[in-house]
Amino acid sequence: MWQAVKDFLTHRDKTVRDNRWIFTSMLIGAILSLLASFVLSVEAITLAANPDAQLNCSINIVLNCASVALHPSAELWGFPNSFLGLIAEPVVITVAIAGLSGIKFPRAFMFAAQVGYSLGFIFAWYLFGVSFFVIGALCPWCLLVTLTTTLVWFAITRYNIREKNLYLSKGVQKKLEAFIKKDYDKLVMWSVVVLAIAAILAKYGSDLFA
Repeated sequence: MWQAVKDFLTHRDKTVRDNRWIFTSMLIGAILSLLASFVLSVEAITLAANPDAQLNCSINIVLNCASVALHPSAELWGFPNSFLGLIAEPVVITVAIAGLSGIKFPRAFMFAAQVGYSLGFIFAWYLFGVSFFVIGALCPWCLLVTLTTTLVWFAITRYNIREKNLYLSKGVQKKLEAFIKKDYDKLVMWSVVVLAIAAILAKYGSDLFA
């Protein structure tokens, strides 16, 4: 089994190999994000029935899902934000599975997917900022959503740049292709993740494990 997985991800053709890594990352990220969205949705319903309910992910004063879920930012559209994940992630999972099957989507569809997921990416980091700077507490499941959204966004962006799906000018397209060819996009992605982790540790330190 492991040999089959290894062979699948190490195809001799660079483009095929890159696609498989991209869509595998999208699939794993979307599945984890869907799981987190489901748990957060259940918790939102629980808190709606009883605001004083004790949640399993309310570990301490810093890692506290309830503090985040009871803040107004948790329902910016009049319903729990996690419901959006329940709607969006199955679409990403479908695209990822189709991509792994070798299906190539129309340019307009992938451009629309890029716009939609970019909005989700911005929204996820906005909510992280609210938790970090305003609420002063972090939700473990929300952090997972932020991480997976970041991984999926960089994956789909890499694919769309390489496949020329973003309707960019020739000059910008050429520069971005050179950028991802050197894997600088991966460097940026992991730098963002590491900086976020460093910021959390710097601000909350030992309180995370108290």
